[in-house]
Amino acid sequence: MKVVLDTNIFVAGLSTFSNQHWVVEAFMEERFDLVVSHDILLEYEEKLLEKYNPSTVYYFLKLIEKSVNVQYVHVYFHWKLLNKDADDNKFADAAFASSADYLVSEDAGFRVLKRLDFPKITVLKLNEFKDLLGF
Repeated sequence: MKVVLDTNIFVAGLSTFSNQHWVVEAFMEERFDLVVSHDILLEYEEKLLEKYNPSTVYYFLKLIEKSVNVQYVHVYFHWKLLNKDADDNKFADAAFASSADYLVSEDAGFRVLKRLDFPKITVLKLNEFKDLLGF
């Protein structure tokens, strides 16, 4: 299954002390394919550096770079579906461009995608994704 993860998922789950660390473990166990774009990786780096030390962020990004279950997508068309936080459009665009099965986020701004008939992007909260993976 192909999944786009909003930055807030990794910010919350990167620490081994977090009760949301299971998502990082599931990624490392290759239980899903992570879809990323250049812009998404830049945001991961920026936001993770606000919370974690640079070496932790560096090694996590290297893990993403070298993982076989990562799909890089080049976004050629920008839908501009999200107005509340236009910067989040990179996640919706990547989900659509890659035909991702799910976009996972705790951000309420993505709820608008549930009301759209086209482009169809299925948004899940983290607990819904957890249930889907059987954790």
